Amino acid sequence: MAEVRTGGCQCGAVRFRVEGELGHGSICHCRMCQKAYGNVFAPLVSVREAMLLWTKAEPKRFQSSNLVQRGFCPDCGTPLTYEAPDGVALSIAAFDDPTDIAPVIQFGTEGRLPWVNGLHNLPERTTLEDVEAAPFLDKLISHQHPDHD
Repeated sequence: MAEVRTGGCQCGAVRFRVEGELGHGSICHCRMCQKAYGNVFAPLVSVREAMLLWTKAEPKRFQSSNLVQRGFCPDCGTPLTYEAPDGVALSIAAFDDPTDIAPVIQFGTEGRLPWVNGLHNLPERTTLEDVEAAPFLDKLISHQHPDHD
C-alpha cells in the first residue's frame, strides 16, 4: 500500500493528499524563496514521484519567474508549493505531520543570510517560558486548522 500523507494551509481552506513516496527534503536559501516564504529559507520536499491531490480547494498561484510558480492559500497566505518544469515540491511544514521529512540538502546557498549558520547557538525557550509574553499567550485561542482532516 502506498504511503499517504495529508496537509494544508493554516486556515484549512486549501488541503492536499500525497499518495506515494516523497522525494528528498531540501532547504532553499535563494532570495526568491526568501521572499516567497517571508522567511530566511524555504523548507521543501519533492512530490514529483507521488500523486498530489488537492482535496479542499487549490492554491492560488504566483508566477515568480518565467519557469516557476508558487502556490499559496488565497485566504490566509500560507506558502504551499514550488512548481517548476521538473515537478512540484510542497512546503515541509504544511504537512500535518512533518516530523520525519528532514532536509538532506541546501540549495541557493549564495543567498544564505550570514547569521543562519549560528542559529543553533542562540538561547532557547518554549513558548510559555517567555515570561514577558506568557500573559498574552495564556489568553491565546488558536483559529488554526487542526493537523488532520
